[in-house]
Amino acid sequence: MNESHSHLEDHLDEAGTDGYLVDADGEDSNQYYLSGYHAPDDFVTLYADGAVRLLVPPLESTRASADTDADSVRTFREFGFADAVADHGRTKARPVATAGFLAEYGVDSVSVPVSFPTGTAEVLRDHGIEVVTDYDDVLLSARTVKTDAEIDHIAETQRATEDAMAVAEELLERATVTDGVLRLDGEVLTSERVRRAIEVALLEDGCRVDDCIVAAGADGALSHESGSGPIRAGEPVIVDIYPHNEASRYFGDMTRTFVKGDPDPQVREWYDLTREAFEAALDAIGPGVTGETVHGAVCDVFEREDYPTLRTDESTQDGFFHSTGHGVGLDVHEMPSLSEFGGELQPGHVVTVEPGLYEQGTGGVRLEDLVFVTEDGYENLNDYSRELRVV
Repeated sequence: MNESHSHLEDHLDEAGTDGYLVDADGEDSNQYYLSGYHAPDDFVTLYADGAVRLLVPPLESTRASADTDADSVRTFREFGFADAVADHGRTKARPVATAGFLAEYGVDSVSVPVSFPTGTAEVLRDHGIEVVTDYDDVLLSARTVKTDAEIDHIAETQRATEDAMAVAEELLERATVTDGVLRLDGEVLTSERVRRAIEVALLEDGCRVDDCIVAAGADGALSHESGSGPIRAGEPVIVDIYPHNEASRYFGDMTRTFVKGDPDPQVREWYDLTREAFEAALDAIGPGVTGETVHGAVCDVFEREDYPTLRTDESTQDGFFHSTGHGVGLDVHEMPSLSEFGGELQPGHVVTVEPGLYEQGTGGVRLEDLVFVTEDGYENLNDYSRELRVV
């Protein structure tokens, strides 16, 4: 029995339901994890009696049968979809067919994720099927502990992430400075231009990124600001890249801070402290250690030098105002958490370590690697310089 099935069996026993039901498209990470299938349209996955069964549009049935290890692949049309369209309209026809699908396998009650469509839930209840919301998110819990194969997928994406980071660094290296502004090949070098180069490099490595951060100067102090406009000499440039692999669908995540020319002494101080906090976090990571403890080790470093953290000022916009890290897998942000709410780490957890220091109106610095927890510590999935990159 694989890890997700073991978790599901325990959940079904506790919830007293017959099966676990997901209704979403293949972009939904829980759907992909349970079904092993990626499709642009919504489909249904049922786990019951130790088996995984898919209910898909007819167009998807051939590929679904070939691409997944599901025990069966059925289509909506097999369960009266056409008649339901005539009686109820197209939107309601899918959940009506889903009710027939569940009846086929003797399923009278299902657990569903929080994101389960309310319209489907209402129709299922109208057909006498009990629908119980899984607020504990059992599939997410199963996903937090990665197999060796999953860690290999994440490592592959991380290598592509490093290649893209090198492209960004090379652009900054090649740039010249005119009146304090970076120029390359006769044009002003902007955050947008660097971001496009990163996106192209990732595509060539079989990865895709919906967004990434190239935040120069004051933009670097704004949470999740992508960055825009010209890049200037002497100011810190935070480059944060978080793509996913098109084939495996697993994410990577890394951040480096660059400065073209001589960094301000304050920026150098920020980075030296951030590097110290980064090392303190790594020293703390291991099985049985809580994410709260790892986060606390980072806060200790910054607070020692009188920089605010969320632990000392929960409303601060300066200093260290975010968590130390988060899980990475089929989502770029998933459990576990390296924060004040972080629970125990286990072997197989994959987490970012990303401390930083910021000042609104000025900018900031951040350093981020991706590590996985082992039986006796951790292994780092990055092999890229961790110095402040002065180019």
